[in-house]
Amino acid sequence: MAASLHIAGIRKVFGKGDKAVEVLKRIDIDVAPGEFLILVGPSGCGKSTLLNIIAGLEEPSEGELLIAGKNVIGMAPAQRDIAMVFQSYALYPTMTVADNIGFALEMRKVPLEVRRKRIQEVAAMLQIEHLLERRPAQLSGGQRQRVAMGRALARDPQLFLFDEPLSNLDAKLRVEMRAEIKRLHHVSGITTVYVTHDQIEAMTLGSRIAVMKDGILQQIGTPDEIYRRPVNTYVAGFIGSPTMNFIDGKVEVAGDHGRFVFDGGVLDLPCPEGPRVTLGQRPEHIHLSDDAPWRGEVVLVEPTGADTYVVLKTAVGLITVRAPANTRIEIGAHTGMTVSGRHNNWFDHSTGVRLAHMDAHHEP
Repeated sequence: MAASLHIAGIRKVFGKGDKAVEVLKRIDIDVAPGEFLILVGPSGCGKSTLLNIIAGLEEPSEGELLIAGKNVIGMAPAQRDIAMVFQSYALYPTMTVADNIGFALEMRKVPLEVRRKRIQEVAAMLQIEHLLERRPAQLSGGQRQRVAMGRALARDPQLFLFDEPLSNLDAKLRVEMRAEIKRLHHVSGITTVYVTHDQIEAMTLGSRIAVMKDGILQQIGTPDEIYRRPVNTYVAGFIGSPTMNFIDGKVEVAGDHGRFVFDGGVLDLPCPEGPRVTLGQRPEHIHLSDDAPWRGEVVLVEPTGADTYVVLKTAVGLITVRAPANTRIEIGAHTGMTVSGRHNNWFDHSTGVRLAHMDAHHEP
């Protein structure tokens, strides 16, 4: 049965005195039974440390941690009924796939027939029945990762923990394994916490995403909430590929029919109160238009198949536009840009914090 996870006020400090470094700064997260939570952020943000605390590999300096309502702080990893999948797979090289999958069950003295049945069930779930007699050296990276997941699944844990499990795989395999992990979660229903620095993984896998920076939880929400209503410029810039465009300027007229003025351009948009603000626009919400007054010079054209990304040099910096796949434009050309005005993200210029009172003007 899927378990809940309650994280309250978790701090982690490494070192003492002048050399003390606080890597987690009072993290609060509640994970519902059966939820798939993504911890995302750059290297050094504290996401793997938090996962290790949940697993029992690290003890917090302060705070409360409950799995299925039970306080697990001070409890050994083996007593927490969790299963962890690492980036390195961590398979036993001398054991067959079947023995690797069943090892934890053997250590728990599960009867042989029960063990064999569970190995077959898990292998069928992961579509690796034909690999059971092979050893890890005879497997591809994707197959090894399936075996690592199988070993964790065989135990039927309360909690599944993933620590950047796809980092060692090539691009095509990462896409395949993302789909596999999502399908596996749907079938098993096990509460899952998944660490990654890859925001594409975060957006495609998670039912909720927790974005971290410098040991601080910046925002937690559904992928749609994080993408469409980031709480600050850090989240807005981290989530989304290519990243959000930021335009610093001043509001000359506030309100529904406002006027936003910046270096090299003027936009008539619903505008917030306040003299200095930052407008955030996703590349798909800016459009090329030959006769538009806001103009830039094309410095890069990137066809991706389904779309073409055009990067323009403007007075406010580089602006990325997502254009149709059949767009034909030359580097060095000068062209204009328009925005729809229905997808504005307004931030305080000095703090980078979202101006929430403008969300009424933000449409999906």
